Amino acid sequence: MAEITAEAVKDLRERTGAGFMDCKRALVETEGDVDKAVVLLRERGLAAAAKKAGREAREGLVSSYIHTGGRVGVLIEVNCETDFVARTDEFQRLVRDLAVQVAGMAPLYVEVERIPPEDLEIKRAELLADEATRKKPEAIRGQIVEGQLKKWYSQVCLYEQPFRDEDRLVRDLVTERIATIGENIRVRRFTRYALGEEL
Repeated sequence: MAEITAEAVKDLRERTGAGFMDCKRALVETEGDVDKAVVLLRERGLAAAAKKAGREAREGLVSSYIHTGGRVGVLIEVNCETDFVARTDEFQRLVRDLAVQVAGMAPLYVEVERIPPEDLEIKRAELLADEATRKKPEAIRGQIVEGQLKKWYSQVCLYEQPFRDEDRLVRDLVTERIATIGENIRVRRFTRYALGEEL
């Protein structure tokens, strides 16, 4: 069995945000392999986050972000379960990161499930009417449209967008924070303003 040093536990804790004892247990279980411990902690965190997902989140923050130059601004509401968590630096950092994401990537919806059915039907009809899709055999057009819808979701749904230039999605970022903070977290709504838009 590999010796688990305090330095290794500290390093894992900084990488994952997990608790000290959780990091130590993960390192013991993976015999000191830091990369395997990160994966193990992430899996446990996702499982814990899934359990919390159904809990009510009525506290939180309404925050604003004005991008440098004052040409783009965002108002965002992110909910958690308690006002204590809403006041923590980690939660406030998450809210700011999400506001910056909205400013930069201009999503229209929080998540796929919240796209109004009529908007979804309009987009589906638009994709079916596309000339490139109509040239394909009728049997596979539905699959093509579903693939194109998934690509569209990654552009218009905040939770489906890649977070900054990382491999993880915004949904994964929120799930990781649920695991580390220990409360359900939901983006309730946002509004993005861009100077001169829709004039």
